[in-house]
Amino acid sequence: MFRHVVLFTWTENATDEQKAAVETELAKLTGIIPEIRAYTLGADAGVNPGNHEFAVVADFDNVDDYLVYRDHPDHQAVIAQYIKPIVASRAAAQFTF
Repeated sequence: MFRHVVLFTWTENATDEQKAAVETELAKLTGIIPEIRAYTLGADAGVNPGNHEFAVVADFDNVDDYLVYRDHPDHQAVIAQYIKPIVASRAAAQFTF
């Protein structure tokens, strides 16, 4: 299995509506991109200070399936239309497990 983990911090002027739209639009990808095996996402619980504000964990059978997801036009559209306008920072890692 191949896992992709991404963490976001939003800009100070990001609205609750924009943040919710990111979650809604990303969640739609599971019905569009069959290579996704598991997809978990959500806002940080706010328990620890200094955390990123939003996380995505996506699992794939292999790196090739991840690349399909990464480059898929619907995924790229979510990034361009919903994430990029409000992202202040991003951290990501991919690994096999």
